[in-house]
Amino acid sequence: MLYRVKAKIDKLRMKAFYDALTDGYIPDQEPDGAEIVNAMQQAVLTSNDTLEWYESCLCDTPLKHERETVYDKYLQIIETTVVEKRKDDLKGNSFWACLEDKHFHLDDDLSEFE
Repeated sequence: MLYRVKAKIDKLRMKAFYDALTDGYIPDQEPDGAEIVNAMQQAVLTSNDTLEWYESCLCDTPLKHERETVYDKYLQIIETTVVEKRKDDLKGNSFWACLEDKHFHLDDDLSEFE
């Protein structure tokens, strides 16, 4: 199934999330690591603390494995809505670009997420 996902970011965990997304920890995770990275590369910040994206999942409970292994460590209040197809309706700033800009170094400013 395809889901539109909405979550609140944990601003204090974004550096760790970026590191996990880029150091091989998440990308190498089976069976869904590549899907998680792809989803985060396409995700947008629709407000200062809200992240939205589309993601496919075959679990009976939406994103069950993804949440247990990744999302619940870095995101909060995750909501999923079943959709028939991906739309071009997510408006906001690229989450991936923001992670790259703000979290490449440990001492980077977190103001983009405030």
